[in-house]
Amino acid sequence: MERLRCQRIGCNATFTEDDNPENSCTYHESGPIFHDGMKKWSCCKKSSHDFSLFLEIPGCKTGKHTTEKPVIAKPAANRNRAIPAPTSMTNVSPKDACPRCRQGFFCSDHGSQPREVIPKASNTVTSVPSESNTDVQQHHPAPVKKKVDINEPQICKNKGCGKTFTEKENHDTACSYHPGPAIFHDRMRGWKCCDIHVKEFDEFMSISPCTTGWHNASPAS
Repeated sequence: MERLRCQRIGCNATFTEDDNPENSCTYHESGPIFHDGMKKWSCCKKSSHDFSLFLEIPGCKTGKHTTEKPVIAKPAANRNRAIPAPTSMTNVSPKDACPRCRQGFFCSDHGSQPREVIPKASNTVTSVPSESNTDVQQHHPAPVKKKVDINEPQICKNKGCGKTFTEKENHDTACSYHPGPAIFHDRMRGWKCCDIHVKEFDEFMSISPCTTGWHNASPAS
């Protein structure tokens, strides 16, 4: 039976209609709040300064998985604070209007969205490279993999990817991602790796990945 992708914010799990018991899904029922460098879930008030750790905060609600995208109400907090209005809302695309895409999670209608977690430090070299292996170390090496079936679907945890892959299809240019980290400062959002910074969260989530490498389901912490 075909496995479906749960569309609740903070879940991203796969399920089947026959295997979807109550409380199998853990999710956030409200959207995030970004203020003065702090990222906080409005539903459970849990927060973090680090964007990767923020997206790893477990959901605060449980229920059944669903393929229906939730309608996320904007948080009422700080309504009286001056917030810059978007420059234009006359030509909003379906992807921009989608509440799940706006939060940066996988959407079945609009393709993969980044689910941000700490990336594997694949470009860290502990030993000094010699002239004979310098060219080899300039490329990102294959991540250390746990023993899994080569045809088993896995979710790539590299920043900016979030795609489903199998080890059989994995190779050194299969994944496009951000080595990171994400930077939030003075209402600007961006990636240190490619030095691109924007004002709107939607624009930040749509910044194209700047690095290619192996898909990785188990990034280093």
